[in-house]
Amino acid sequence: MNNRLRSTVRIASRPVHPMLVPFPIVCFVGALVTDIAYARTANVMWADFSDWLLVIGMIMGGLATIAGLIDFLGNRLIRAQAPAWPHMIGNIVVLLLALLNTLVHTRDAWTSVMPVGLILSVIVVLILPITGWLGWSMVYRHGVGVIK
Repeated sequence: MNNRLRSTVRIASRPVHPMLVPFPIVCFVGALVTDIAYARTANVMWADFSDWLLVIGMIMGGLATIAGLIDFLGNRLIRAQAPAWPHMIGNIVVLLLALLNTLVHTRDAWTSVMPVGLILSVIVVLILPITGWLGWSMVYRHGVGVIK
């Protein structure tokens, strides 16, 4: 393993942060899809699905953030990588917007999705490819957490 850029949070020498990241991504993209389905059909089931996807995405995103922050703060060499700061800041922005969206989705179905919930879901999903690419860059270009 590249000891210099080693992840601090590991299970069986595997970094935990990349294991957790796909869950909130899928949940937040799913929330956008179900928000769109609700906007097109006005079927409350879709708004309920969005609620659950956002809550699960927040829980898993919180866990991924904790693991990522421990890695980020635990190794100055990781912090020194060019994509590290924008990746961290972008993902915190995603979580804050998703938290706001989760709170918006606590209202009744129509006002939880139209238009604010849908707009927040779109913004979150538009930010995710950028932060994902930055995370990819840290692993595949800079070797953060890579076992050699």
